[in-house]
Amino acid sequence: MCIFCRTFAAVLVIKRMRRKQDTSFRVEAATELMPFLLAKLGGMTRTSVKQLLSQRRVTVNAGIQTRHDTPLKPGDMINILQGRGNVELRHPKLRVIYEDNALIIVEKKNGLLTVPYNPKSSEMTAYSILKDYVRKQSNRNTVHVVHRLDRETSGVLVFAKSAELQEYMRTYWKQLVTRRTYVALVEGHLEKKEGTITSWLTEDHQTAMVYSSDKDNGGQKAITNYKVLKATTIGEGDQEMAISLVELNLETGRTNQIRVHMQSIGHPIIGDRKYGHGNEYSPIDRLCLHARTLEFIHPMTEKKVRFEAPLPKEFKVVES
Repeated sequence: MCIFCRTFAAVLVIKRMRRKQDTSFRVEAATELMPFLLAKLGGMTRTSVKQLLSQRRVTVNAGIQTRHDTPLKPGDMINILQGRGNVELRHPKLRVIYEDNALIIVEKKNGLLTVPYNPKSSEMTAYSILKDYVRKQSNRNTVHVVHRLDRETSGVLVFAKSAELQEYMRTYWKQLVTRRTYVALVEGHLEKKEGTITSWLTEDHQTAMVYSSDKDNGGQKAITNYKVLKATTIGEGDQEMAISLVELNLETGRTNQIRVHMQSIGHPIIGDRKYGHGNEYSPIDRLCLHARTLEFIHPMTEKKVRFEAPLPKEFKVVES
């Protein structure tokens, strides 16, 4: 099937799915979860509501809630998820931030691939972990990656629960995403506290290296906005090292864009073995790049949603 046909078919499916959304309610006055649900879900008993909670099918402001006495305040959003089983993901490398009938938003730890390089590989990935998770709810459930993070990059990652939704979100990603923020620890102290890096990126497929040019050389145009959050010095004597915590907002999403751009201005990301000095001068044993926030238009509700993954503990060296 051609790309246009697949996309058109995906749009039709999304429209049908929007008519089958989870049940949603907005809180108008302060109360607790149990009386609120009893009032909204007419005919349900306290036992039935408790069963919904124990099955992890109730969310308060996008977070799954299991306590019936949870306090609610005006403006809170309550969702009743359809068809969820009593399954909870527990994994040291992956945490569910949000889940509904259409999407799963997770926080990926560094060191975990998003998807396997080789489809026949048995290596554990974010995809394989989530595939097992959704199939424990139902053998018919599937999961599909919407975008990727490098193995050593941690942070917010989006998966769709249908191939049609995956196709739709990939096609309209630029239109759906309203803000995408990363944080990084970089070598040295930047002269400018904020600025914009614009260049054209080309990839050498033999070496898998991406190169940056200040002039249009036929490569992909890439734009990264940065802002220094904090600058400090760690270590002592010969081990002394100047570092900066930098916030990065992407206007484009090219392969290795942030890593290449920070190298291009002389401040490679700490722990970057590909474009920097790796861990040669750093006591931190990881690539210090983290996808902190992702804000986008939810394809089902057509409302803006925002998800955040807390700053990793390794990054807090700037606070000591």
